[in-house]
Amino acid sequence: MAKVKGRTTFEEDLCKGCGLCVTVCPVNIISQDNSRINKKGYHPAAIEDEDMDKCIACTNCATICPDVVITVERL
Repeated sequence: MAKVKGRTTFEEDLCKGCGLCVTVCPVNIISQDNSRINKKGYHPAAIEDEDMDKCIACTNCATICPDVVITVERL
């Protein structure tokens, strides 16, 4: 059976940088982007482009996000 792959997107300007998604990612690819500040004044969560292929589409991040910032697509 092939491993499930996913593509995760963040509505960056809605993110309040709470970090909950970072703590629940089983493959540890989500991080706070300390190099950017969004429109709300927070460091948004993000996945580096080179790490996106490690996403297993578990949806843990989208489920725990209190602000519905994250969308996960199964590929």
